[in-house]
Amino acid sequence: MIALERCGGFWTARITRPERANALTPEMLERLCEIAEDAQEARALVLTGEGPVFSAGADLEAVRTGLATSPLWERLSAAIAALPGLSIAALNGTAAGGALGMVLACDLRLAVPGARIFYPVMKLGFLPQPSDPVRLARLVGPARAKMILLAGQKVPVEEARDWGLVDRVVPAEALLPTARALAADCLGAEAAHVRAIKALIP
Repeated sequence: MIALERCGGFWTARITRPERANALTPEMLERLCEIAEDAQEARALVLTGEGPVFSAGADLEAVRTGLATSPLWERLSAAIAALPGLSIAALNGTAAGGALGMVLACDLRLAVPGARIFYPVMKLGFLPQPSDPVRLARLVGPARAKMILLAGQKVPVEEARDWGLVDRVVPAEALLPTARALAADCLGAEAAHVRAIKALIP
């Protein structure tokens, strides 16, 4: 349910469970972790989904057996954040719950019109993964982070772009081409040069 395409240094990991809104199981999270950890030599890693939703977060059946508090979420976001290449979340639709962690860990975020971003931890009675509020507040500021985490707001990506949570809103047909275009300079450079420049950015 996770498809990986490698085209030279350009890697695309796609969540392919559209019939369940790309809800993530432990096995899917494990596979995403493996991809992110293996992508050290990739110049760019793009995360996207199949269908109208990027990911609804944790699979509800798996939540009942402890997935909501699994260390896999932090393992995944840490692996993405540590990538020496460019990481891009290409949101083909709404991103919700724990799936937001990998989105926040990426360097850039693209989204299609009409998608929403939300993290219903208050409503569901779970704590967010430890690094998620930090990354969220770094992008949008403390008050807007509280709008999402405490007030449970479902933020349209057009508004999220104004906040700095989404970098560009592009038509669905342009989503992956835009990601590829943004990665072009990294793809044309040596991996060590990409790594060195990224390391200079706090």
